[in-house]
Amino acid sequence: MIVLIPAYEPDERLVRLVDDLRATAPGVQVLVVDDGSGPAYRALFDRVRGPGCTVLTYPGNRGKGCALKTGFAYAERHHPGQPVVCADSDGQHSVADVLRVAAALDAQPADRPATVLGARAFTGRVPARSVLGNRVTARVFHLATGVRLRDTQTGLRGYPAALLPWLRTVRGERFEYEQNLLLRAAAEGQPVEEVEIATIYLEGNASSHFRPLTDSARVLAPLLLFSLSSLSAFAIDTVALLALHAATGSLAAAVVGARVLSAGVNFAVNRGLVFGRGAGRGAGSGRRTTRRAPLGRAAVRYATLAGLLLGGSYLLLAALTGLGVGLLPAKVATEVALYLVSFQVQRRFVFAGPVTEGTRSTDRARPALRRVEGRDEHARGVSDTTFHPTR
Repeated sequence: MIVLIPAYEPDERLVRLVDDLRATAPGVQVLVVDDGSGPAYRALFDRVRGPGCTVLTYPGNRGKGCALKTGFAYAERHHPGQPVVCADSDGQHSVADVLRVAAALDAQPADRPATVLGARAFTGRVPARSVLGNRVTARVFHLATGVRLRDTQTGLRGYPAALLPWLRTVRGERFEYEQNLLLRAAAEGQPVEEVEIATIYLEGNASSHFRPLTDSARVLAPLLLFSLSSLSAFAIDTVALLALHAATGSLAAAVVGARVLSAGVNFAVNRGLVFGRGAGRGAGSGRRTTRRAPLGRAAVRYATLAGLLLGGSYLLLAALTGLGVGLLPAKVATEVALYLVSFQVQRRFVFAGPVTEGTRSTDRARPALRRVEGRDEHARGVSDTTFHPTR
């Protein structure tokens, strides 16, 4: 088992975590990535360097996502076949919880292992911003993907060895990287499990380098992308509906004309930016890969869905306006009712391409893996020449 710890300007908590890991689980290999902390922290990293602990050092800060990808590449090259548990350096993860995630990872089936998340219960004295931020993100993630997770922001995660090549293909160099991992896993049907861990916040989480505004925007941006397309289509559809109804006086003509216009915009955005980003990136023999549906097939499927939604929208609008509800509030209520149905059908059917299977078929997607020949591909072209491993 490899325990990977990305660290930027750490304090004594990193030293205690590494020492406790050495004392409690001497067989565990610890891998610390110094994400450009600078000369002032060299002495601290020298203290953790030693038997059972490797330190990789960047000359400048590149972000948590880049540090994790560097660690994944090093683990795959120097410790092939070993799973990786990622932990934070700021004291939020106890050795007991690290080993709990490791045990859950070790218990995964060999044919379809799951990523294991250490999920916090957020009980006790926890900063309000941390509770609110996690709840909002978890809720948006569920609405966007259909996958319900209690803690999407946890830094304590276990990854099977088979996923290490795939992990380096996921976009993101900073805090958004871990959110992107979950989005890609959900899009490709990869299993994710959670085990409960303690909720530890020391000194109000003062040691965290998470920037509330900038990094929250980075984390939530991939999630909000799923919803922005539908919101923009809703705005176009609503404006067109009101304009056409005022011009023609016909509810049916207004509904049809507005939906044709908004559907064309929504189809182009969804295929190019939303559902086109989560496709599998190739696989080796025996691996299952999901590709984006061809343009013509996706257009036919989308047109069928749009027709069904059009009929449903008209019926709901007619029913609500017949009850005396104004056209605008009736439109809002109708679109909210149809939003989740539309999203799930588009994600699972409209834009999902053919699935290729190597040696056997299964009803659930297998992890999509891509091995990179030659130099490892990870953030900003990181390779052996851009970090300095020492023991």
